[in-house]
Amino acid sequence: MTAPTAPGYSTPKQGILLYVKRRPGASLTEIAEGLGLSKAAAHGHLTRLESDGLLARRYLTGKVGRPQVAFELTDSGRSLFPQAYSEMSLSALRYVERRLGRPAVSELLTERAHEVADRQRSRLRDGTLPRKVEELARIRTEGGYMAELGPRSRGSVELLEHNCPVLAIAGEFPEACEIERRMFESLLGASVQTSHRVVAGDPVCRFRIRSRGGRP
Repeated sequence: MTAPTAPGYSTPKQGILLYVKRRPGASLTEIAEGLGLSKAAAHGHLTRLESDGLLARRYLTGKVGRPQVAFELTDSGRSLFPQAYSEMSLSALRYVERRLGRPAVSELLTERAHEVADRQRSRLRDGTLPRKVEELARIRTEGGYMAELGPRSRGSVELLEHNCPVLAIAGEFPEACEIERRMFESLLGASVQTSHRVVAGDPVCRFRIRSRGGRP
């Protein structure tokens, strides 16, 4: 897990930001229990984070009783988490597009993906597919993606990424997501499908990974 960059905030407050990042829509009870805090303490921290514009609440209506309060990060809250590309990097890609055209941007992103894959390949050389995906999750977490293994079913393994450090790039150049998916296929020697993307408004990037032989 990667802690948010939130100087001046106590460890419990940073823990709450991290918890809500991984579990958007969490309730007060879930946050308190997940972090080992009393409800009163958790409520105090949540109130401060709300007043600072880092968290927002929404109300979930049920069949009985009062609406349940759910917490999620605001844009300001999300901006605290690692971002691998600065505005300068995005400007550089825009410049490449203006001078050389959109295909040149794809070539540049693909070349970058190959460089990254070459550095990581030795860590994914051995083991079963689930073990490779587990190691890939560690690698991605080191890069700020807050990755973890998702549900495993017969024949497939899921990789979940709760943070997108390249969100600014992917928002303007969505081909970056497809290039990333192909990089995973190359690294794992497996078939990779994407069902959810942070850039599309989902709370998580979700990858379903299957061995090309049909078994993990």
